[in-house]
Amino acid sequence: MHPEDADKEHEVVPIDRAREIAESYGLDLVEVAPNAEPPVCKVLDFGKYMYKKKKKEKEAKKKQHTVQVKELRFRPNTDDHDLEFKTRHARGFLEDGDKVKATVQFRGRDMLYTERGKELLMDLAEELNDISEIETKPNMEGRRMIMMLAPSGKGGA
Repeated sequence: MHPEDADKEHEVVPIDRAREIAESYGLDLVEVAPNAEPPVCKVLDFGKYMYKKKKKEKEAKKKQHTVQVKELRFRPNTDDHDLEFKTRHARGFLEDGDKVKATVQFRGRDMLYTERGKELLMDLAEELNDISEIETKPNMEGRRMIMMLAPSGKGGA
C-alpha cells in the first residue's frame, strides 16, 4: 500500500491506533474536525499540505485587485484642453478599476467662482458617465470642492 492510499480507508479507531497507522506510512495525523463526534482526523504529509495551501493563497492574492483612489486636481479656471487631458487620465484610472477623486482648489478670489468649479466637476462626470458613476456629488470642504467617481459595471475592462 502506498502512502497516498493511507487516508483512503475510513474507519473509527482509537487515537493510539490512528497514530500507529500514520507512523507506519511516515505521515502525520492531522485533526480536521475537532468538534465532530468522534473527532475526525486525516493521515497526510502536513508539510506538503501547508505548502500547497500557501501556494493557493498566493495565487488567489495575485489575481485580486485592490481599489486605489486616484486624485485629479483642477482650478476653477482650468482650460478646456487641460480638462480633456485630465479626463483621459481619469478614464484610464476608471478602466483599471480605480476610483477617481476630482478636486477643484479655490485660492483667494477664486471662492467667488464656486459655481464654475461645480460645473467643471459635473462636466467631468458627464464625460465619464459611460464607464463611471458619481459616488459622492460635488461638495465643499474648506477651500476645495470634491467629487468621487467609481467605476461602474457598464463598460471598461
